[in-house]
Amino acid sequence: MLKTNEIEPRHYRDAMARFAGAVHVVTTDGPAGRRGVTAIAACSVSDNPPTVLVCLNRENPSNACFAENGVFALNTLAAEHEELSNAFSGLTGLPPEERFGLAEWETIATGAPTLPGAVAVFDCHIVQTVDLATHRVHFGRVAGLSIGANLRPLLYHDRGYRVL
Repeated sequence: MLKTNEIEPRHYRDAMARFAGAVHVVTTDGPAGRRGVTAIAACSVSDNPPTVLVCLNRENPSNACFAENGVFALNTLAAEHEELSNAFSGLTGLPPEERFGLAEWETIATGAPTLPGAVAVFDCHIVQTVDLATHRVHFGRVAGLSIGANLRPLLYHDRGYRVL
């Protein structure tokens, strides 16, 4: 058991790997282009007004299009979406422009691609963006919502997928 006041990045990542988190594909579309990325760092902020946040790596210049488009959809994945998660994370080597071809997509309110069959979809207008360290936190006011069937969610824990 490691106890220390010195926080090294490797130790921090090891500790964070113990968190279990829902797996999402975060999408956007608009004048800056269409993009989707796999993310774990997302959560509810408020139910009045309905607001969620997602943290995206700002060291990847391709993620700038989320802020430029001003919209995103947080698509919470079900157990059957593991392949989709891997593709949007870049693990499969599939080019970004081909990743959307792995599933059917629709739109709800903002024009961001939404995934039918997701556990839940939160379609958002970005109301605030905060840059902190390596990431950009997007706060999104929910403009559209889709609640899927009672599906088993895809989780990420201890550097691997898990299913409830």
